[in-house]
Amino acid sequence: MHQRPPGRYADFQEPYEPAHAARPPNSAPFIPTQRPAVPPRSEDRGPYDFEPAPRRRGKGKRILISVLVILLMVAAGTYFWADSKLRKEVDLSKVIDRPAAGEGTNYLIVGSDSRKGMSAARRKSLHTGGSAEAGQRTDSMMILHVGSNGPTLISLPRDSNVTIPEFRGSESGRIRPAMGANKLNASYAFDGPQLLVRTVEYNTGLHIDHYAEIGFTGFADIVDAMGGVEMDLDKGFTDKWSGADFKAGKQTLNGTQALAYVRTRHAFAGSDLDRTKNQQKFLSSLASQVATPGTLLDPFTLYPVMSAGLDTLVVDKDMNPYLLAKMFFAMKDVNSGEGKSLNMPVSGSVGGNLQWDRPKVKQLVDELTNDAPVTVTSDR
Repeated sequence: MHQRPPGRYADFQEPYEPAHAARPPNSAPFIPTQRPAVPPRSEDRGPYDFEPAPRRRGKGKRILISVLVILLMVAAGTYFWADSKLRKEVDLSKVIDRPAAGEGTNYLIVGSDSRKGMSAARRKSLHTGGSAEAGQRTDSMMILHVGSNGPTLISLPRDSNVTIPEFRGSESGRIRPAMGANKLNASYAFDGPQLLVRTVEYNTGLHIDHYAEIGFTGFADIVDAMGGVEMDLDKGFTDKWSGADFKAGKQTLNGTQALAYVRTRHAFAGSDLDRTKNQQKFLSSLASQVATPGTLLDPFTLYPVMSAGLDTLVVDKDMNPYLLAKMFFAMKDVNSGEGKSLNMPVSGSVGGNLQWDRPKVKQLVDELTNDAPVTVTSDR
């Protein structure tokens, strides 16, 4: 048996070949093969550490880019879908003698008592009364100012004593004479959103940038699509006119209950002034629950909520989904304490209608127009 040459077997440079091994004649000379060079191991690398594979890094980047592209496509598609569903029926360019625009953005948010398209059974369940052909009125009106000092939400009582000024008819296009002092919601009944905007601007001096209106059905449908809205009531109350029947404490209101909550006024000593406060609380709570990751990132909740609202939302011609989202997030900030809410200041009543406190109204409008911090408060 042949013996291996001395030395470490692992370090040999060429395979061992016995001296007497026969070679075929004219065979090529033996050339020893070299082992592939092993790169020196770095001091800070362990025996099982390896450099990341470039292919894997490239594949991860491609996946990330693909996901971002898909998300952008979904967002863009959602935006254009939402924009196509908005009912842009209010042309604010036809409103005459408007005050100059100020700093920030002013939304006029309106809740109408429209029963259009509602069956008799639905009107009964929602306690709306009237008929599907009944003329429209406004149950709630609010100005939402969005600016650099936080949002301000101001309720305009529907029984406010105001002057309905000269206006251009929304359908005829003809100038109509002023109708003198009347309730604020009467302006809407006479000629719809454009006259309401004209009346609010005339009596406040505040420029309205955008208009958003929702009816009974749309309001209830949004709440139901959300799975209800949680409210914490300081005290319970009942009202046969609105169908309200609430106990004190935390509870989740469905669409029918929510509508009863925001419409109730006969159960309160302050009547319409107390109702407007409840409307502010509810809308802010609704916006807070819509503008949460649980809703915004869940398509099975987000799209039904958006569809329910957009189908019945009437807005001005310059409104878009971005501005609507801005409006909702501002109402959310009001609820979280980052903004203010108040009633239009009143000083008494005239013929049963609420008379605004004119010096305070002027101060409030000046602060909003200049986007200054709001210092005015409502005493009632």
